[in-house]
Amino acid sequence: MKYTNLLYLLFFGTLFSCGTKPQSNQAKVNERPNILFIMSDDHAYQAISAYDKTLTTTPNIDRIANEGIKFNNACVTNSICSPSRAVILTGKHSHINGKTDNNFPFNRDNVTFPQIFQKEGYQTAMFGKLHFGNNPKGFDQFKILIGQGHYYNPTFITKEEGKKTYPGYVTDIVTDMTLDWLEKERDKEKPFMLMYLHKAPHREWLPKAKHYQEYTKKTFKEPSTLFDDYAGRGTAAHTAEMNILKHMNWAGDSKLYPETMEALGIPEGSHWDYDAFNKERDRMTEEQKKQWDAVYQPVNEEFKKNYASMDKKDLMKWRYQRYMQDYLGTIASVDENVGRVLDYLDDNDLSDNTLVVYTSDQGFYLGEHGWFDKRFAYNESFKTPLLIRWPNKIKAGITNEEMVQNLDFAQTFLAAAGIAAPNDMQGESLMPLLTGNDAEWDRDAVYYHYYEYPSIHMVKRHYAIITKEYKLIHYYYDVDEWELFDRKKDPNELRNVYDDPAYAATVTQLKKDLADLRVKYKDSSEIDQRLLNMYLESKYAKNR
Repeated sequence: MKYTNLLYLLFFGTLFSCGTKPQSNQAKVNERPNILFIMSDDHAYQAISAYDKTLTTTPNIDRIANEGIKFNNACVTNSICSPSRAVILTGKHSHINGKTDNNFPFNRDNVTFPQIFQKEGYQTAMFGKLHFGNNPKGFDQFKILIGQGHYYNPTFITKEEGKKTYPGYVTDIVTDMTLDWLEKERDKEKPFMLMYLHKAPHREWLPKAKHYQEYTKKTFKEPSTLFDDYAGRGTAAHTAEMNILKHMNWAGDSKLYPETMEALGIPEGSHWDYDAFNKERDRMTEEQKKQWDAVYQPVNEEFKKNYASMDKKDLMKWRYQRYMQDYLGTIASVDENVGRVLDYLDDNDLSDNTLVVYTSDQGFYLGEHGWFDKRFAYNESFKTPLLIRWPNKIKAGITNEEMVQNLDFAQTFLAAAGIAAPNDMQGESLMPLLTGNDAEWDRDAVYYHYYEYPSIHMVKRHYAIITKEYKLIHYYYDVDEWELFDRKKDPNELRNVYDDPAYAATVTQLKKDLADLRVKYKDSSEIDQRLLNMYLESKYAKNR
């Protein structure tokens, strides 16, 4: 009898151990990881407290840095929205994937990394801002904003329902879509590749009610270069149209009501200034407008009282504060909603095997050099935040100083999933840096190229080589000028040392290295000229 009972226990013990034993942590680690790619639009690294606590706090975004790796030298290949996204999707430089600026359409013959993930058995989804196209390839599900999208009551292009308007605030809505998909549509038998893409903090900056109620009461520290006169730099810095006082819209950006501007005799900052204000406010419900007016009407009234006594310096300071209040107010919503998604992963046992990335499509000027916007190869627009968390693979709380780019994302994600990348991708997998094998990383310099000129903001065409120590920039087309910055001695990039005899050998070497990079990435003066001719002959340049 005892012998029979022993056999009975052994049989059923084995049965249950094979059929119902919870999967070990090690088994989970060995599975193909989920990929959660979080990207905001124009989110400056200076506005993430993991990088800089001067302006604001972002505790939820910081969680990714605290629990993973923070890259201090992450950068982009072309600092402008659509081209950056095309580089990320294809793993190819702009001149190769064809999306050199915001105007020309994306070549749909490009193979994107989501297509590869989908083919390899991943469930794929995209929610939020793509910025080009209306039918992204490689996604089982998508709901994307039309173009730039709207902050209030936005309209989305959906895969299954066509165009659909959703009531509420865009950052909350994109997060609701993301969480709804994770909860209701995710196939738990498959790994997922999920792109969670925020509109914020893109211009024009409209915070959620609770945040503009809070942030319009705040005062922010001015950057040391707010009143930069661009001495020591070339033509491009002097002629760019990105100055907060001179070029920012009064209505659309600073939130002066058109009637306030007319009463004070302030002309529109651009031909779309009033439209920028009205197109957003007109989307609001009556209750939303009431909340908005309760805060921004008093801002207007106070400005009207003070305007006559304000000189240009006073106006610059006022406009900088208005800019920061709204810009950082939109980021407060992004941070809260990133926290919602991270909490969902934790609460549903998904964190351990999910590679989470937080980045922006490029950097942004927050008053440095007196500017807003991006485009230049200067640090504030060229550098981008990059935080990656992957428990059991990435050591928590580490930083990295290597020169990495958005060009590398596609190959990194594919490598993490054990999927071979196409040979024509031009980036490098970040896996050695993520897993502590820094000795396997051999990149010393990155290549940058900006094309959209003449156009909005009038930043001249230029390409550059950037190392940890130096930045050599060549401006071409209507000028032929070079700038060299010593990144260690001159972190604010205020002094062009290209003609300094002390840097002659550095210039010679960097020019050679730049020529080599252009060959490596299949760029050339002939391609520059072809793309320039195509642009100048297009309606985009002619409408300038």
